Amino acid sequence: MTTTESPSFGRLYALLYVFTTGAVAINLFMLGLMAQAIGLPALSPVAALLLSIPLGLPANWLVTRWVRRLIDEAEGRR
Repeated sequence: MTTTESPSFGRLYALLYVFTTGAVAINLFMLGLMAQAIGLPALSPVAALLLSIPLGLPANWLVTRWVRRLIDEAEGRR
């Protein structure tokens, strides 16, 4: 990769997946805590993490598109 070339979508997707999945897990856990106010059982941190693994895939696709667009804009390609 040269300085004028942005990272490929796949590489960026793989790099951001861990961070996106972590953010999804935190949000699910907080949602589970708020659900106690209406009488639902709390969501454990482990359950939130396990749910975030498949839910992180579409969220990461959106995040990767957004970051890729920001990189292109910063480098003057858009």
